[in-house]
Amino acid sequence: MQKFIYKLYKFMYGRYGIDELYKAGLVLCIILSIINIFINTRILTLIELLLIVIIIYRTLSKNITKRRHENNIYLKQKRKIKNKIILIKRKWQDRNTHIYKKCPKCKKVLRLPLKKGKHTCKCPICNNKFEVKCRRGEKIEVEVIKRKK
Repeated sequence: MQKFIYKLYKFMYGRYGIDELYKAGLVLCIILSIINIFINTRILTLIELLLIVIIIYRTLSKNITKRRHENNIYLKQKRKIKNKIILIKRKWQDRNTHIYKKCPKCKKVLRLPLKKGKHTCKCPICNNKFEVKCRRGEKIEVEVIKRKK
């Protein structure tokens, strides 16, 4: 067993290996396999095989800089999606106390207190001053009413 592990280490030396894009591809492949159990189409099977070939190629590749670049692109896209989901969640949680507006200059999303009327705001990133209109001034409380069974 030690001999096999040593040969495996020797074979993988200088190769790229496993990264986040590999893990995402593997999860996607498993999901497609589960869907294919119920649908059973040749196209989905072909996509699975192609995905497996790409995963193995990336893992065994010796072009480390290119594989790192691909992984960094994937991580940037994943971070963008995650930040959008977090922003939507925060907007929902703060819907009664704050509004969210984009700075017209730097496009940074700012969290502003909910006050009725026109207000002048200063962006902390680019120091740009702009006006914000808020149409509702009163707090809207959301209540959950439990029904008796």
